[in-house]
Amino acid sequence: MRSIEGKRGEPTPRPPFPAVKGLFAKPTMLNNVETYANVPQIILKGADWFCEMGTEKSKGTKVFALGGKINNTGLVEVPMGTPLRTIIYDIGGGIPNGKAFKAVQTGGPSGGCLPAELLDTPVDYDNLIAAGSMMGSGGMIVMDEDNCMVDIARFFLDFTVDESCGKCAPCRIGTRRMLEILERIVEGKGEEGDIEKLENLANTIKATALCGLGQTAPNPVLSTLKFFRHEYEAHIKEKKCPAHHCQKLLQYVITDKCRGCTLCSKICPAGAITGSVKEMHHIDTAKCLKCGACIEKCRFGAIVKI
Repeated sequence: MRSIEGKRGEPTPRPPFPAVKGLFAKPTMLNNVETYANVPQIILKGADWFCEMGTEKSKGTKVFALGGKINNTGLVEVPMGTPLRTIIYDIGGGIPNGKAFKAVQTGGPSGGCLPAELLDTPVDYDNLIAAGSMMGSGGMIVMDEDNCMVDIARFFLDFTVDESCGKCAPCRIGTRRMLEILERIVEGKGEEGDIEKLENLANTIKATALCGLGQTAPNPVLSTLKFFRHEYEAHIKEKKCPAHHCQKLLQYVITDKCRGCTLCSKICPAGAITGSVKEMHHIDTAKCLKCGACIEKCRFGAIVKI
């Protein structure tokens, strides 16, 4: 037993360390539930059976939580190496309402967003990392043409900022600075040089953060910058959101489909819409709050976002 010096120079016994106990005071193993679920089958059927599924380096199957803009949401289990296209279209049933596929994010909030040209990527550990994403927690979020990839990056980074333990400066401060830049961009206040700042911060955080959360936090930003850089540039240089999603960058316009029913002018909280009955109406962009109430009320599809 280790000891410390007492007041009179005599050794004083050091108190023993408290005994470590697991659940119900029994030895306890902590692991992923998915791993536990595989163990009984491997014991019953053998390791060779398990290794018959999957790829050379990624054995067995993987469970994904399939969600987002997809017809069939829920948990899916596929052999490692199954292409993204098979999961999204054959199992997930494709994109609702005839919309075009835009991206899929794998690995949870710290995963990367992969575009349509990577739909044939086999889903395993090595291929996802090489593509700029990761297996992570097994999340798989599908996005369509209406999703703004800048706002998607902002959304996932906002989660990471909240989850940071605050121990190391790269994660505690760096991710918050990145979030502030992204918030400015989606509000139409982006500046020249913001993209470069995001890249520098992201690469620094990945290289210097202490834990996995900080090291992977920049993935949504880096992957969207890699595959959807033009959307960042449009937000900053043209003050436009190509997906017509970011409210601060939208402009509402009434087209010649207008029948002059006056419903839009009655619903507008800012009094920005003018026009007589049975005549084409107009929106004063200076007064418009961009709330979208007029679009929801219009029965003729005459109001569009540009």
